Amino acid sequence: MSNLLTDRDFWVKYWESKTDLSVVIPENYLFHRQLADIVNKENVKNAIELGGFPGYYAVFLKKYLKLDVTLLDYFVHQPITEQLLKANGLAANDIKIIETDLFKYQPEQQYDLVLSCGLIEHFLDTEDIIKRHIAFLKPGGTLFITLPNFKSVNGWFQKKFDKENYDKHNIDCMDPALLAEICENAGLKEVKSAYFGNFSIWLENEKQRPLLLRLFKKIIWLKGKVLTKIIPFESKVLSPYIILTAKKK
Repeated sequence: MSNLLTDRDFWVKYWESKTDLSVVIPENYLFHRQLADIVNKENVKNAIELGGFPGYYAVFLKKYLKLDVTLLDYFVHQPITEQLLKANGLAANDIKIIETDLFKYQPEQQYDLVLSCGLIEHFLDTEDIIKRHIAFLKPGGTLFITLPNFKSVNGWFQKKFDKENYDKHNIDCMDPALLAEICENAGLKEVKSAYFGNFSIWLENEKQRPLLLRLFKKIIWLKGKVLTKIIPFESKVLSPYIILTAKKK
């Protein structure tokens, strides 16, 4: 059985279905505080984003944290990335691009920060994909991985109303304890793995969905936001994300 839950054709169709990809990345982009803390505390100079096309986090790290950044992905349509860079006041060569199969590529250098946001859940062998991240890390470097939590209300919503997308995810890997154990067994230190965010739900290509479904989603979203504003907490049931961080010895 293939380790990969998606293929190149899936990602070509996925990105072709998107519009307005060349957005201005804000300074308060999702996970901005966590990334800024790592960069400042660890004196990070360079970073690589794995599986990050079109490069939103690579742009964030370059634009606001002034890092030397590389973007590696299996599918990169360079004109889109160049338009994204231009929209954010960056030059076409401000981010290095590596278009390659992560499972066939041998890292040519190691980095202070290795991150992926929404990558590892598309693979069946979670330990293997995390170890491939670690291979890019310098000794003393920091690993930063985020993934959606589909064991939550958001996961129920995805399974109910977007089963095709839900099935492209490895739900079993969405377990902070499992992720921490993999990192510890790989010899990493200062491992932290936890749910993140109070509440959110989403739909891919929401504007193309039936009006009633969009209204139902909005009702659930509002109710969840009100609840977690009154009683703010992060949990398996409500939090939309998981964040994993660790350092290489």
